[in-house]
Formats: sequence, structure tokens, C-alpha cells
Amino acid sequence: MNSPSRTRTARSLTDLLLDAAERHPSCGVRHCLGPADAGHLDQPYPGLLAEAARLLTGLRAEGLRPGDRVVLILERPQQFLPAFWAAVLGGFVPCPMAPLRGDRERWGAQLAHVNELLDGPLVVVTEALTAELPSVRDLSVVTVESLDHAEEPPAEAFHRAAPEDTALLVLTSGSTGHSKAVVLSHANLLASMTAKNGHHRLTAADTTLNWVSFDHVAALLECHLLPLSTGSRQLHVEAPVVLGDPLEFLRLISRHGVTMTFTPNFLLGLVNAAAGRLRETGERLDLSRLRHIISGGEAVVVATGEAFLDRFAPHGLARDALWPAFGMTETCAGSVYSRKAFPEADRGAEFANLGTPVEGLDIRVAGPDDRPLPEGEVGELQLRGPMITRGYHNNAAATREAFSADGWFRSGDLGRLDGGRLTLVGRSKDSVIVNGVNYFSHDVESALERLEGVSRSHVAAFPVRPSGSDTEQLVIAFAPEAGLTRTAGTAPDAETGARADDAALHRLITAIRSTVVMHWGFRPALVLPLPADAFPKTSLGKIQRSLMRQRLESGAYDAERRAADELTLRMLGGHTAPEGETERVLAGIYAELFDADPGSVSATANFFDLGGTSLDILRLRGRVAERLGVRGLEVVTVLTAPTVRALAARLDEHTAPGARAYDPLVPLQTGGTKTPLFCVHPGVGEVLVFVNLAKYFVGDRPFYALRARGFNEGEKPFATFEQMVDCYADAIQRQQPHGPYAVAGYSYGGAVAFEIAKVLRARGERVDFVGSFNLPPHIKYRMEELDFVETAANLAFFLALIDKKQSLELPRLLRHLPREEQIARLIALAPAGRLAELDLDAAKFAAWAELADALTDLGRGYRPSGSVRSMSVFYAIPLRGTKQDWLDHELRRWDEFTTEPNRYIEVPGEHYTLMSPRHVADFQAILRRELDHRLAEADALADRRGDAR
Repeated sequence: MNSPSRTRTARSLTDLLLDAAERHPSCGVRHCLGPADAGHLDQPYPGLLAEAARLLTGLRAEGLRPGDRVVLILERPQQFLPAFWAAVLGGFVPCPMAPLRGDRERWGAQLAHVNELLDGPLVVVTEALTAELPSVRDLSVVTVESLDHAEEPPAEAFHRAAPEDTALLVLTSGSTGHSKAVVLSHANLLASMTAKNGHHRLTAADTTLNWVSFDHVAALLECHLLPLSTGSRQLHVEAPVVLGDPLEFLRLISRHGVTMTFTPNFLLGLVNAAAGRLRETGERLDLSRLRHIISGGEAVVVATGEAFLDRFAPHGLARDALWPAFGMTETCAGSVYSRKAFPEADRGAEFANLGTPVEGLDIRVAGPDDRPLPEGEVGELQLRGPMITRGYHNNAAATREAFSADGWFRSGDLGRLDGGRLTLVGRSKDSVIVNGVNYFSHDVESALERLEGVSRSHVAAFPVRPSGSDTEQLVIAFAPEAGLTRTAGTAPDAETGARADDAALHRLITAIRSTVVMHWGFRPALVLPLPADAFPKTSLGKIQRSLMRQRLESGAYDAERRAADELTLRMLGGHTAPEGETERVLAGIYAELFDADPGSVSATANFFDLGGTSLDILRLRGRVAERLGVRGLEVVTVLTAPTVRALAARLDEHTAPGARAYDPLVPLQTGGTKTPLFCVHPGVGEVLVFVNLAKYFVGDRPFYALRARGFNEGEKPFATFEQMVDCYADAIQRQQPHGPYAVAGYSYGGAVAFEIAKVLRARGERVDFVGSFNLPPHIKYRMEELDFVETAANLAFFLALIDKKQSLELPRLLRHLPREEQIARLIALAPAGRLAELDLDAAKFAAWAELADALTDLGRGYRPSGSVRSMSVFYAIPLRGTKQDWLDHELRRWDEFTTEPNRYIEVPGEHYTLMSPRHVADFQAILRRELDHRLAEADALADRRGDAR
């Protein structure tokens, strides 16, 4: 494409791209296709301009006009960047957004909010994502693939924006209903690029690296617009590559000669922890070209930064390569840099200072009256300059609150100035930054207040920063509801009521921890039960989180903290010292995973009782391979041998384990004195789906899952439905010889649970609870819809090897192929990293698919008959049709197979998400209440009848 001659002074972002394509045609964007030793694709700036121009034709065909908003939900850099520039070239306003996979309800709420906030934007997604996109009323959606037109408009047809026009909207982090859209104009962004490079001093000879997703402002501005404005080469890699193995961050720098990059402090800590692997293998890196790493998003810990520089100096890393920095979306990302001053300027400090502002940016520290404070005094950091936003889109109130009366932007951060250099000391905003991501306290609190047993309006989420920690940590303080307010340290041999209180309080602590992990992906450092009067509040009833943090750090809650620790140790069965090298290494791994003192982990500590989730199993497998050299640790081994001692025994015999007898029972939670619950697997045969649910039964009742036969080497799948049922019933009675029993099943497992209940009753036992999780009695019609390729595709989707759209389309495309080829095609589509996580290859996946197909085949011949006393049927949104139709015409047919009335209980979510992180806390509360009600009701009935059955 020939570009007309232009002035070198850019007036809009369009000028930046046109100038890069004209003046630096040999430079551009390099897309890494995986780790450093994988391939890459180069797209010179002229090619990026050409692709963006073609997409612009497609956007204009959608009827867009200059000023219209375009939401980009595009995760891969090679898709996002051309679409971003297509919007810019058309005068449209791009707004990056990240998908919330696995939480359709929250994602739907976020999309609805953004759709209203941005006045009905066009949403651009990939074809693969369309099948997962939640249904939102009046949402306009188009795929990026459909926008790629052959017609390429001339440069004269590009929109010429005015400097004050909005160039970009960036969503703030926050709850789904409270995200704001920061307005950044062309003038803001151009001023920022010029000012940034006063510190960076990039040229066309430089190469930058980005691994952060583009919904983060630093990725788009610091690592794309800045190098583009200087004609530098820029390298982009997807985040899982670096987070999966932090050393890839350095390998990519080494292989591609990177001179500038960006990362929050937490990654430096992860890289430090992995440095030993380089020494062990003798791997050499060349970091000599790396001039600087911008570290922002969270405070830089001086000890972490120094250790990083020291450990990699032998690989050529310069002693002044780490630049602590400060920036916000509202300041166009990086705006204050500690250039070539770390660590010399920070000797003796815990956190690095952030340096000096870029040219044109004024900063001040102000008191509550917005008057500047003298140097050395702590106040709110406020900023003013041409790179500062003018406010928030469609949110006049937030815009007014964001600026002082004399026009300075309020950052919400507390800091001080020393010799013109900025140091942050805290935040006035209610949030916590973990691994560079900002989480709002009220979001965490509102989710936890829904848990049964938590006193409403008495939950506080606030950060702490232990000395030497690589990131902030989250503390959850909560007041238990009446009945659980007795001091946690009551002796275990006290009255029965006190022991029950201990168990209930321990369960609540576990539930809070698990909910945080499942919702936000990290573990709180401390969950602290406190009496209600320990929560200081303002006259308006707002909890004073900062005061609670001060009290915690001053030791005011030490007694409550010790009591909680003693309770946890007591409920976990006390401490037994690990014996032997394998047990000691495993105890250390458990301690790392659960942020515990290594010396506190008992040999009898149960992985799941300590708080382990399905995600933690994958982390455990990696550490076992690294520390003990045992690769391919199977998930079922962790499930069936979850204690340090039991798992160590399995690992010690790993090289020659011999044949192990099949046992369908998987003990996910063994504490508690109430009637155990036995849950039957869904149609894929595996029981990982129950791991997160079982967390909420800690100290309440044992929770066992039933796993299908055929996963282990040499095992044959069940030959008949009856054989499966009898095997499961036998296993239940081996664990619990006599009733009353409680059995339930998820999806396919609901029919199996019904049959198990019939067998146990026929053996003269009481079965007081039979539950079906969203399955009707007649499953034959659904089983007949599933042939092998359909079952294999569903399994691949269940394992996140393919997306939902592929799972719907592939069976038709692959059905004519032999089974081996069907499996090969599915495995070829799977991300290599995901296959490695699951330790799957074509042979293992084929065996799993055969097992799932065998279970499906058993269901094809299943006809319900006979009866049980009563059923509890939990219903969610079905796979097809409405919830009401599903209930009225399918689920209520359970009435034909019971002698007494059934209970039909509505639960949140859809068929595949009712036990997802979003819904499991609600589901468990409903399930536990129903279990307690049904079992108590059955006891009362038995007392009246004098009936043992």
C-alpha cells in the first residue's frame, strides 16, 4: 500500500501506524507460537497495516461510523492487534475485554453492563468463542474471521481523528456491575508515547517482549504502541507460556535478543524460585542485550529484585536492568520510572521507590484538603499532565470524584516524595493487588457473605504484605453467625456442642478459603474468625479495613489467630512428623501449595482437607516431577492416596507398582460424624467434578465419589449396567456396612444412584437420601444420540482440549473417519500445554474415550423400573429447551418411580456449570440443607414406624 507523504508530527494513532509502515518496513510484530524453542510468525508493520485495512472494510460493512464503540474479546495477539488497528483506522473506539470462561453467569452480567455502558457497541470475537458467549439481550456480535475482506481501502480512506477525539476505552477491574471505562484520547496516547521514550529511549534497533494479555493497559501501550512509535521490533507471546514455566520469560529474551520488557514483581519471584533448574541442567542464557525490565502493577520487593539481578548476572544481565515503575490506566500506563537507579537508590528499604515522572507530568502528594504536603510527608498521590484521562465514559459522577477542585487526578494511592522521587506506602482505595492484578474488597466480601454461617455485614477483605513477600496477600476476617461464636480454642474433649461448634467453624473457614480460590484463583493468606464487635465501623456502618489491617499487624488479633491455627490442626488430626525423604519432600510441596510453614505439615495431612482443589492437583504433579523425578503422576493416585504418607508410599513404588485392585471409592473428604454421602460420576466416568464440592463438607460428613472401572492399565470397563451398580453398592457397603445411606449422582450418575438405592434396599438397608443432579429417569434417548465420535468430542470439550463450537461441529466432520483418525484429529487440535497438564497423549485419550463410550453404551439399554421411597431432584438450566419444560416433562417423571412425594429443588447455573466455581458455593448450601432435612425426616419416620428399612 502506498502512503501519501505526511508531516512527521502525528495527530492521531493512525499516523503512528502509517509512519511505522513507511519508515520501518522491515520491522514489525513477531508472534511466538509457544515456548522459546517453538516457531514464530513475523508480521512487518506494512503487513499489519494491510491486514487492519481489510478488517476495516468488514467493520464498515457492519454499518459502523466514526465514534462507534468496538469491544474486542480477542485473546491471541495475532487476532487482537489487526482488529484494534482496524477500529483506529475507521475512527471507531476500541475497548479490549477479557472473556470469563467457566463462569457464564458472571460473564453474562459483565457483557450486559458493558453493552449498556458503551451504548450498544459491536462485539468482535473469534468463531471459536461464539459457542461459549453468554446470551445477552441486544448484544451485537460479529466474528473477526468474517470481517477479513479482500478489499483493502487506500490510505486516503482512513479516518483522520482530531487529537481530542477518544482513541481508546479501557475497562477498569472491578465487579461485573461496577467496571468503569477510562477514556484515553489520541492526544493522551501520543503525549504518553513521547514522554515514555524520554526514559526508555527506544530506537528501531530495539526488540521488546510482551506476555501480558491486551485487556491490561501496559500490554497495549507499553509493549505495543511505544515500540511501534519508535519503529522497534516487538515480540508477543501468550501468557500461559510464561506462567506455565517462568524460565520461558528469560529464554524468550535470550533467543530473540530482547532489549526491553515488562513484568509485575510476582514473576520475578517465580523466576528466582526456578533458577535452580538452570544450574542443575547447565542451561546458558544470553541476557546481555536486555537494557531494562519495567516492573509495575504492584510494588517491587527490594530483596526479590536484588536476588533476580544477582542470580542472572552470570547470564549477562546488567546490574541496573530492573526499573521499578508506576502507572495506571488513567495515566496511559507507565508514567513514573526509576531509571537505572535500582537497587542502589533503595538500600535498606523493603519496597523500591518508583523514581521520577516523565516529562510533562506533574505529581504531588496532597492532604485530605487537596493541598500539597511537604516532602517526606504521606498523602494521596495526585497527577496532572497531557497523558491523564479526562474521565470515564458515561459516568459523570465517577469523573467528578476522580479529580480535585483544581484539576489534579486522584490516584487513590498513598505516597511520599523524597528528593522528587516517588515512594508509595499504601492505598486509600479498598482493594488488594495479588500478582499484579487488582481485586476490590467489596467483590470478595459480597461473595463470602452468601456463605451459610457467615454473619452479614461482618466480612472484611484487606491486604497485608509480609516482609519479603513477592506480592500482597489477602486476609479475610469474618464473624460467624450466632451458634458459632464460641471461642475457637475450646478443648476438643469439651461438651458435644462445643465439638460440633468446632467442626462447623472449621468447615466455614475451609469454605471461605475454597470460595476465594475458586472465584479468583489464589489462596488467602489468613482466614480469621472474629467476634462481631471486633469489626470497627464508621457512623455509616462501613467497616474500617485499614484500621483492621493496622490492628492485625500490631498483634491485636494474635490470640484469635492462634486459636484458629489450633482449631485447624486439631480438626486435621494433629501432627505426625514425616519420615523418610519422600515424605519430607512431599510435606514441603504441600506447604508450598497451601502457604503453610513446612514444619507444620503432618504426614497424615490430607491434600483436600488442607484446601486442595482440582487446579492444585495439576500444580502438585509438576512439583512432584521436578523434586522427586516422578513423571506422569496420575490424578487418581492423588484422589485415592491424598495424605503425605499414602502418596509417598505410592510414589516410592511408582517404578514397579504392580497390578492394583480396582476400588471405585474415592475419599474426597473423610471428616465429620454425619451419614456419609456417596456421589456417582457423570458420563465421562471421572470424579474431578466433585473435588470442589467436597470442600464444603469438611467436618460435616464424609464425602466419597464413585469412579468408573477401566481407567487403570489392565482394567476392563463394566459389561452391563447391573454389574456396575452391584460393584458400586458392594464398595459402599465395604466402607459403610449398614445404613442409613445417602447416595446421589450427577447427570448420568443420577440413574446409577437410583439403582444403587434399590439394591441397598433389597439387601434390607435403609436409604434415606437419593439425589439426582439434573437428570431424569429416562436417559436412553440421550444415550442413543451419542455415538463414539460425539462422545469423544464431548470428552475433549470437558477436558478443555477443544472449544464448545468445535465440540458441536467436529462430530459431523469426523464421523466418516476411522476411530484412530478421529482421535488423532481431536488430539491435533488440543493445546500442547493442556495435554502436558493432563498427561494425555493420543493413546490415553483414546482409552478414556472408549471408556466413556462404553458407559454410554450401558445407558442405551437402561430402562428405569421399580421404586425407592423418595428422590431429591436438583434442577438447573438443561442442555436444550427451557428449565420449566425440563422440569415438567422430564424430571417430574421421577414421580413414577417413588412411593412417596419427591422434592424438586432449583439450583443456579446450567447443566455443565451447576458445580462450577461460580455456583458451587450456592449448590453446596442447597445440597447440604436438603441432606440434613431428608435424613432428619427419615429418622423421625423410622422412629414412628419402628422400621429398620
